[in-house]
Amino acid sequence: MFRNQYDTDVTTWSPTGRLFQVEYAMEAVKQGSAAIGLRSRSHVVLACVNKAQSELSSHQRKIFKVDDHIGVAIAGLTADGRVLSRYMRSESINHSFTYESPLPVGRLVVRLADKAQVCTQRSWKRPYGVGLLVGGLDESGAHLYYNCPSGNYFEYQAFAIGSRSQAAKTYLERRFERFKESSREDLIKDAILAIRETLQGETLKSSLCTVSVLGVDEPFHFLDQESIQKVIDTFEKVPEEGEDAGEGDAEAEGGAAAAPAEQGGSGDQDVAPMEM
Repeated sequence: MFRNQYDTDVTTWSPTGRLFQVEYAMEAVKQGSAAIGLRSRSHVVLACVNKAQSELSSHQRKIFKVDDHIGVAIAGLTADGRVLSRYMRSESINHSFTYESPLPVGRLVVRLADKAQVCTQRSWKRPYGVGLLVGGLDESGAHLYYNCPSGNYFEYQAFAIGSRSQAAKTYLERRFERFKESSREDLIKDAILAIRETLQGETLKSSLCTVSVLGVDEPFHFLDQESIQKVIDTFEKVPEEGEDAGEGDAEAEGGAAAAPAEQGGSGDQDVAPMEM
């Protein structure tokens, strides 16, 4: 993705009217693990995929609490996301201390967008390489915003960002019309199903995802692993039994054919897949 002399500085325009440094930051969001947000009239659900750098390490947190009525899910550079979530938390605390009322979600999102936009106009700074899904609840209802590294922000009924997020977007686009009237349990189920779409064949387990909820009379909190697994079991149990039966028949029929292939294999199966 080398762009000659036009990508060495965030303030340098290309002849086609593009800022490549900003585009590179947006590309970093696409490389991060997937994050998903949904909202109804009374609840907001944020979910993300837990991806560790290796089998020996734990995953990094991708969802942060800003206040009792606001949470944020990130995709991209986790360090940048931590800095921005801390900024949001500070803004929320200062507003509550000064005005003795919760900070409106839209106002916080505008401040966050302004902070990101400044980094696109200073040659000694770089854009934040992280996208944020900001979910919250205020007097005007539930909200879900996406903040882009370019400083743009958009409000959504449901949205997905990060690696393989297009599959989740396709799922959400097919069902978004009923999200506004969905119950808390239905939103959680749809969020987990959307997460499953991003795994591309990998078995969905409670350890692979984090889910948080906030709503009317329900402060922001994370669901425990047992609750997530119960939801997964409701739509995974039946397909797994059918798959197990099918796999058993396939193994019995294809056992003889598989043996010569294993003997003459090239050894590619021992190569670890590249992690995004």
